[in-house]
Amino acid sequence: MNRRRTEPFRGLIAGRSPIAIRIAGSVLALVALAFAVLALTNRAGTAARRSAEEVSAASGVKADEPIFAIVHPRPGGIARFTLQPGSVEAFEAVDLYAMVSGYLEIQTVDIGSHVKKGELLAKIGVPREESVAAESAALVEQAKAEVVLAETRLKSCAARRSTAETEVIQAKADVVRATAKHKLADSQLNRVKNLRERQVVDERLLEEQTNDAAANAALEQVSIIAVKTAEAKLNEAIIAIEQARAEVDQYRTAERVAEAKLAKAKVDLAYSKIVAPFDGVVTRRTFHPGAFIRAAGDGGAKPMLTVERTDLMRVVIRVPDRDVVLADAGDPAEVAIDALGGELFQGVIARIAESEDSASRTMRVEIDVPNPKRSLRSGMYGRAKIRLEQRNDRSTIPLACVFDRATDGRASVKIVRDGRVRTAKITIAGDDGVNVEVVSGLRPSDRVVVSPDTTLDDGANVLTTSYKK
Repeated sequence: MNRRRTEPFRGLIAGRSPIAIRIAGSVLALVALAFAVLALTNRAGTAARRSAEEVSAASGVKADEPIFAIVHPRPGGIARFTLQPGSVEAFEAVDLYAMVSGYLEIQTVDIGSHVKKGELLAKIGVPREESVAAESAALVEQAKAEVVLAETRLKSCAARRSTAETEVIQAKADVVRATAKHKLADSQLNRVKNLRERQVVDERLLEEQTNDAAANAALEQVSIIAVKTAEAKLNEAIIAIEQARAEVDQYRTAERVAEAKLAKAKVDLAYSKIVAPFDGVVTRRTFHPGAFIRAAGDGGAKPMLTVERTDLMRVVIRVPDRDVVLADAGDPAEVAIDALGGELFQGVIARIAESEDSASRTMRVEIDVPNPKRSLRSGMYGRAKIRLEQRNDRSTIPLACVFDRATDGRASVKIVRDGRVRTAKITIAGDDGVNVEVVSGLRPSDRVVVSPDTTLDDGANVLTTSYKK
């Protein structure tokens, strides 16, 4: 740095004021940064001019006409990334509690044990639940037997009803026959009476015929009574059937109640077995065999075991407000883990909260990362680089091409057509320090000047060469 330019800052430092020293340091840093940027821009322009001079010397053209390096707009906008710290979590983690109280009989796993879904991990001794289950099973068998007896009684009542119906039919037929005999006997009695009045038959025949008619009349009455008796028996059989059906329904209901109690007893008994909910690894063990386990519903606050799924991990990050609208499920991500020496893991955004935290103005985002080697562990820390956006309807050019850049995105570039230079107005979206993203104003075939001479008038003849970085 020029000695004369630094004299005022040395004066501030000589004043021995701590504030002055800090101000001077900050100013010096800003000046150094400005010179670095200027040097970088000059280096790009110098490279372009050196290339142009080489072309001029090789072609024999005099350097009277300016020679510039040119580039074509490159298809595709600038990819936008966000780099955020994140922590690794198991894809699934479950605390396994006891649902029944008792003594821990068996525990087949310990911390670090790899388990399969459905595998028995521990068993609690529950003799009371076992007794209840056995009693419930016996009650179910008893209820089934009572149902069978009730169904047998129903069948018996149905048979008696069938018999009663037959008896009613037979009794009615007997009434018909008795009525016919009665009528016949009355008819014969009337004929005998007529004959007796004419002294044709003996008195004894009249008495016999009178007795026969009386007997048939009595038989008819007996038949009618028999019909009523048979009908009464039929009604009794019908009532008995209804009662038997009610008993069958009652015992079937009792059977269902007994089966429900048995099912509950089996569930309570099943709670004594702790099984793995998924493939994973045991990361916590609280008790040892022989310890008394208190059910969670009875105040047991500690889980017996904790199992985590580790073949797939979640990396949880907080995306800042400016990037929230660009973060979408499916965006590719690259995660570097500090504990693994910055090893990179590939994944994608799997879930977004779609809501920002009002205090931090950040949104929770979860990245699913395969972990086939089990090298990722829950609690690890790293950084996630997420590719948020790349506009394919835009193009990019080197930042050194742009001049007269305004805050609203308007800027200018120099382009060459038919050996003549002219100024083109463009609209830009932003830059990444090396390239700038062009929204409008350029065509893919345009030849854009790198590090242009902004004092050169439009229409001037120029020579061009390809831009080399």
